[in-house]
Parts: sequence; C-alpha cells; structure tokens
Amino acid sequence: MKIVIQCASGKESNAGIFKEGGKDILFVAKPSLAPDNNEYIFRSPNDITRNGTTYTEQLSQYNRQSKNPLNLLPAYKLYNNDVYRALVNKYGLENIFILSAGWGLISADFLTPSYNITFSTAKNVNPEFRRKKSDVYHDLCHLPLDCADDLVFIGGQGYQSLFDRLTHNYFGNRIVFFNSANIPQLKNCKLIKFVTTQRTNWHYTCAKQLIDGVITI
Repeated sequence: MKIVIQCASGKESNAGIFKEGGKDILFVAKPSLAPDNNEYIFRSPNDITRNGTTYTEQLSQYNRQSKNPLNLLPAYKLYNNDVYRALVNKYGLENIFILSAGWGLISADFLTPSYNITFSTAKNVNPEFRRKKSDVYHDLCHLPLDCADDLVFIGGQGYQSLFDRLTHNYFGNRIVFFNSANIPQLKNCKLIKFVTTQRTNWHYTCAKQLIDGVITI
C-alpha cells in the first residue's frame, strides 16, 4: 500500500531554504501580492531562475546531486506535525508521498525548501499564499504509475482535484478518505468517509487511526 497525505502550513524552524543575491527565497503562490520584505525574496515555483529553468526544475536538479549544501530537509521531516514521520516509520519511506500545493506529488525523501503555498480558502490565509485550482503549475509526480499497490489519499477537499489529476493514470486502486458533507466527484476512486466532528486537520487524525489500526483498508 502507498499513502499520499496533503502538505501542511507548519514547517520546521531549521528547514533549509533557497537563496538569491544573499537573501532567502520564500516560495509563495502569488509573489506579486506579497508585501515588501527586507528578509525575503518572494518567488513562485513557476518563476524562471537565472539558469533559464523554473524553480521546480532547479529543485529536481538539486535532488539529483549527491550533496545538500543548503541543508534542505526531506519532505517528511519538513512539516512539523509528527504524523509524517509516523507514516514513514509504519509503512516505509518508499511508500509515503506528500501532495504539496507548491511542488506536486513528491516522495517523502524529496529534499524540499521551506515554502508557504496552500489551497486553503480560509479567511486568515494571506492572498499571496493561496493557490487556486485553476492556476497552472509544473507539478511533479514521483509516484510510480505502473505500480499495482493500493493508493490511499488522506487530504482535504481543496487538494482532491490535484490528487486526481496527478494520479488518474495510476495502475492500482485509488482509495480516497474524505470528510466533506458532499461526496467528492472523483471517478475510478473508492471513497471512504472519515466520520468525525473535527472540521480542521481531520486528516491528521485519520492518518493516525490508519497507523494505529483503528481504521483499515
């Protein structure tokens, strides 16, 4: 079984970061909407670097080298909720993937810089951080599409369309946990409602119950 869980806004304080001209780069969805800041340069993963590639391509190239001079964290260590580490400990590093609003569907060991991009429509989310479903990104997909293992997705409604788009050709069964009142309009997926009164971050509880064997596939 392979498991995909959505990303999180909370990042570890020691997360590595890309730099440009001596300043830290903070990746956001809409750099043009970000306020002036003396500490950060705001960039989108889609922006073109000085080498003529997107930052997404540059990050993939960075991961292909043997060294890690920026001390980037693997994705499962980047987010400060322990559920990401718990999933890896339970199911193995090669079986855990993270659906990132900034980078796409990335493997748990993918070295990832700090970023602030989300599909959340909550009122407290700054507009520069909010990615719309219609925004065109060069999303990565590290999932082996010829794999026949069951593929489980645990994530909010805002992330479902990206999961569907990046995995629609997946060879194995796709199983989606959801918590919304309306049944997701996802074709060729087994839908399982996670019943809880928890309205925010329910996917962490769902993942923990899967780890503990409270819910099974």
